[in-house]
Amino acid sequence: MRIGFIGLGAMGRNMACNLVAAGFDVVVWNRSAEPVQALVDAGATYGEPSECAGADVLITMLTDGEALTEVLDRYDLLAAMGERTVHVNMATVSAAAGRALAARHSESGRAYVAAPVLGRPDMAKAAKLNILAAGCESAIATARPALDALGAKLWPLGESPERANIVKLAANFMLVSAVESMGEAASLVAAHGMEPSDFLEVVTGSVFNAPAYGAYAPAMGQRQYANPEGFRLALGAKDLELALEAAREGLVPLPVAGALRERMTQALAAGHGDEDLSALAETSREAAQLDSAHRD
Repeated sequence: MRIGFIGLGAMGRNMACNLVAAGFDVVVWNRSAEPVQALVDAGATYGEPSECAGADVLITMLTDGEALTEVLDRYDLLAAMGERTVHVNMATVSAAAGRALAARHSESGRAYVAAPVLGRPDMAKAAKLNILAAGCESAIATARPALDALGAKLWPLGESPERANIVKLAANFMLVSAVESMGEAASLVAAHGMEPSDFLEVVTGSVFNAPAYGAYAPAMGQRQYANPEGFRLALGAKDLELALEAAREGLVPLPVAGALRERMTQALAAGHGDEDLSALAETSREAAQLDSAHRD
């Protein structure tokens, strides 16, 4: 099976490497050249976007819906796709963007699957992603060998592609909520003289023994947030905005998400955007003035 892969960021480069390691014929393209060379060195082939689009399966892993639309239009990828090519969009996009992308592919007679993932770059590297797939059943079946090489489990979510996008946004809303609550709780115990790392070890080893907590607790306890294999806070903020957009569209109140938006804005303003999502804990510390003189 020949796979075209477009988008070699922190997630995409690890995913493409796994496809090469699994024995697929992988042709790659990225807007910057450095990650392309690393993939070529690993065994992939460089190709222009149109060549990627002509593969059996075209996988795109770009930053957001706007970036994907730009690449689709600039390189006329829908026209470049083969009649039987399946386009698998693995980026996190809004529900509206998901519907628009599905409609464009349908009008062009091209197969489209939305398959955003649950997992960070380290999980992508280990091929342990959870993949949320929605689209035509036969299209998912065509792409499934490649998707199985990328993740621990594939979750079929029906034939409407935007369903996968909504599930991803809802899951990321829950993730941001979990990280924020953990950071606030760590500030609470710190204000009473306890080491946050000790508290976090207790809760992640007992009542909150789950990946959503365990993945972020060590960075919080050590106050070390620079992690190229992590989930950037700025991306979490973007996904939260998309969840709020979907909530407005569906007339669904999300009061917790509204409060989280304010906290995210504070964290971005404080310069934590390029750090791991666990840096939300630092914003809680700042709000509690835990590092000020009267707390020493």
